[in-house]
Amino acid sequence: MAGAVGVPAPGARDRADERFRRGARQAHGHPRPHHGSGRPLRVAVIGGGPGGLYAAALLKRLGPDREVTVWERNAPDDTFGFGVVLSDETLGGIEHADPVVHAALQRDFVRWEDIDIVHRGVRHTCGGHGFAALGRRRLLQILHERCRELGVALRFRTVAPHPDRLARTHDLVVAADGVHSTTRDTYAGVFRPRVTGHRCRYIWLAADLAFDAFRFETAETEHGVMQLHGYPYAADASTVIVEMREEVWRAAGFDGLDERESTERCAKIFAEALGGRPLKSHRSAWTAFRTVVNERWSHGNVVLLGDAAHTAHFSIGSGTKLAVEDALALAACLAEQPSVERALTAYEQERKPVVASTQRAARASLEWFEDLALHVGQRPHRFAFNLLTRSRRVTHGNLRLRDARFTEAVEREFGCPPGTPPMFTPLRLRGLTLRNRVVVSPMDMYSAVDGVPGDFHLVHLGARALGGAGLVMTEMVCVSERGRITPGCTGLYTGGQAEAWRRITDFVHRQAPGTAIGVQLGHSGRKGSTKPMWEGMDEPLEEGNWPLVAASALPYKPYGQTPRELSRAQLTDLREQFTAAARRAARAGFDLLELHCAHGYLLSGFLSPLTNRRTDAYGGSPERRLRFPLEVFDAVRAVWPQERPMTVRISATDWAEGGTTAEDAVGIARAFAAHGADAIDVSTGQVVADERPESGRSYQVPFADRIRNSVRVPVIAVGAISSWDDVNSLILAGRADLCALARPHLYDPHWTLHAAAEQGYTGPGVAWPVQYRAGSRRPPTGRTDAPKPRLSLRN
Repeated sequence: MAGAVGVPAPGARDRADERFRRGARQAHGHPRPHHGSGRPLRVAVIGGGPGGLYAAALLKRLGPDREVTVWERNAPDDTFGFGVVLSDETLGGIEHADPVVHAALQRDFVRWEDIDIVHRGVRHTCGGHGFAALGRRRLLQILHERCRELGVALRFRTVAPHPDRLARTHDLVVAADGVHSTTRDTYAGVFRPRVTGHRCRYIWLAADLAFDAFRFETAETEHGVMQLHGYPYAADASTVIVEMREEVWRAAGFDGLDERESTERCAKIFAEALGGRPLKSHRSAWTAFRTVVNERWSHGNVVLLGDAAHTAHFSIGSGTKLAVEDALALAACLAEQPSVERALTAYEQERKPVVASTQRAARASLEWFEDLALHVGQRPHRFAFNLLTRSRRVTHGNLRLRDARFTEAVEREFGCPPGTPPMFTPLRLRGLTLRNRVVVSPMDMYSAVDGVPGDFHLVHLGARALGGAGLVMTEMVCVSERGRITPGCTGLYTGGQAEAWRRITDFVHRQAPGTAIGVQLGHSGRKGSTKPMWEGMDEPLEEGNWPLVAASALPYKPYGQTPRELSRAQLTDLREQFTAAARRAARAGFDLLELHCAHGYLLSGFLSPLTNRRTDAYGGSPERRLRFPLEVFDAVRAVWPQERPMTVRISATDWAEGGTTAEDAVGIARAFAAHGADAIDVSTGQVVADERPESGRSYQVPFADRIRNSVRVPVIAVGAISSWDDVNSLILAGRADLCALARPHLYDPHWTLHAAAEQGYTGPGVAWPVQYRAGSRRPPTGRTDAPKPRLSLRN
C-alpha cells in the first residue's frame, strides 16, 4: 500500500515490452515445447486469486495451443479484502504483456497522489506519491473474462487434485494457493518454508466513502494505540484496515467480539475519519500477519507463486502486486528458456532478490507499526515524516522531490537553518559539540606493531578527519597485551602507545579543526589471539598464541582456544586495566571515549546469556550479567574528564535463539544511561559464531530507533548506512542522533565533504581544508547530451 507505487527504472518498460514481444514471437511463430515432447504444454494452476489467474492468462496468451486449467475452491465472486493497490511499474509490465487486461484496469482505476497522516487531531498531507487502486472483486472479474476469452479452463468450487497427481499429469503446476498453501506444506521438506508470526492484529473492512488520499490515522485509547490504514478503491468506497498490538487488542476486548461487533467498534473508534459512516465487513476476521519465506520456490515441475512463495506486510505493498509480478516473470521465463526446468530456475533467480528486498522493506514497516506507541509522542511533522520513511524506501531526498513544502516544514520543526540538510546540524554531548551528525565508525586495521599506532594510523585517521566527519573513531584500542584481537591491534597499555596516539590527535585538532576524535576501549575476551581479518577472520593464530579469558569457559568456535573463566581477582585487575587505559586516553587528547560492550568481546561476553554461564554474582539474570560491564563503566567514567562525553557500544541482538533480544537491549541501554552514558552506539551480532543475521540496507537502525525512543537517550546508528540521503532521513525522522559509517569511509575518505558538495551545502556544519577548497565542487565532465535540432521541417 503506502510506498507501493514507484516510478519504473529508466528503460524498464522498454525492456518489458521487448521481452514479451520476443515471447509472443516464439509462441506464435515457432513455440518451444519446453517439456521435451511435441505436444502443447499442459499447465495446472492451483488457486484462482489474481496471481494464479493472471499467470494462467499470460501462459495461454503466449501459447494459444497450451492446455491451461485453474482450480479454485471458492465461488467466482468470493474474495477477501476489498481494494487492491498496484504500482506504476507493475502496471507497465501488464501493459506490455497484455494490453487487453491493462485497458480494462485503466477504466476502473482510482488514482490519487496524496498521503494524509492524522495524528492527535492534526492532519498533515504529503503529495506527489501516485497511487492506483480498484476493487478486488472487479479485478477478479477482469481476469475471469480475459481467461475465458483466451480459452483457459476455470473450475470454481472445485478443490484441486493432489499436487503429486497434477505433477504427473501436467507439464507445469503453478501453486498460487495463498499464504496457507497446501502445496507448500506438501513439499515442505523441499521448499523449506519459514513462517514468522508478528505482534499485531488487523482486520480488513470497507467504508462507503472515498478517502481523498491514502490515510493513516492513529487513535490513542485507554487500552493503547490503534492504527487505521485507508485508501479509496472506487468513486464511493475505501478499504479500511484497523491494526493494533495483540495486547491492545485483548485489553480493548476485541478477542471477545464477533465480526459485526468488531466492525461496529472500529467504526466508533475512527468515527471522525469516517465522517460518522459505518464500516462494512465481508468474512472479515482479526488475524496476525505472517511473513512467509521459502528457501526454494520449485520442486520438479511444481512452482510457487504469490503468497504461497512469499508475503510482504500490507503497509508497504499489496500481495497482489507481488503475485502479478511473479506471474509476469514466470511467463517470460517460460518463453525465454528451452525447458520447464530451466525456466523455473530462471524465474526463481530473477524474483527472489526482488522479493527479498521488498520483504526487508516490509519488515521495517511492519515493525514500525508494531512499535507505534514509541513514536506517537514525537512532534507532529516529525511523526508524519517518520511514518512516511519507515520502510527506508522513501527518503528525505525522495520526499523533497515529491513535496518540497512538506519536507521544508519538517526541517523547520526540527531546527534546520535554511539551506541546511539535517546531517549538517550540530549535536552537543556534555562539553563536546559535534558540528555534524556523521561518525567515522571504528574499524580495526590490524596494522600496529606492539600495540603502537604508526604512520598508517596517522594517515588513515587523519585523512578521514580531513574528510569532514563530525567525529572520527579509532579502532578498538586494547587495554592489555593479552586483550588484543590480533598481534596487529593497537593498545593503550603503555606510555609509548599513548604518545603515539597523541601524535594523531594533535594532527586532527590542528589540521581538521572542528572534527572530534574518539577512542574506543575494549578487550578481546574469547575472540583474541587470532589472525588479521584478511588472513582468516576469527581464525586462531598458527603460532605465538596467548591465553584467553572470558566471562565463561566457552570457545568462540568449536576448534578455537577455550578461554579461562575470569576469577573475582582477575575481574578487579581488568577493571584497573580499563581505568589505566582511560587515563592514558585522556592524556593523549581524545575528545570522547567509547566502551566496547559489543560483538562478543570481553564485556559483551558478560551481557549475553549465550556466552555468560556464570553462577556467581556476575551471571544469571540480566541485572547480574550487567554487573561487571557497569562496574567497568563506572570506574572509567570516574577517571575520564567530566566535560568529555562517554558512549557505549552494544550488540542489540545476538541474532541467535536464546540470546540477547531487542527488548533485552533496551534494558541494557537503560542501565548504561542511568550510570551516565551520554549516547549508546547500537550495533548487533558477532557474539556467537552460528548467528543468523537479517542483513540489508540500514538493517540495524530499528534497534537504535527502539532504544532512542524507549530510553530517551541519544543513539548512534550503524550498519549498512551508505548514502547521505539515508543519514538525512534517519536524523530527521528521530531514529538516530548520529550515524556511523565504516565502509563508505574506506571507499571515500572525504565522504562527508562530498556529501556537502552534492547537496550544495557550504555552511558551518562542514569545512573544506584550505588546501582542498579548489576541489570543493564536482569536477566537470565531457558533455553527453547531443545538440538539439534548431529547425524542424515537415512536408
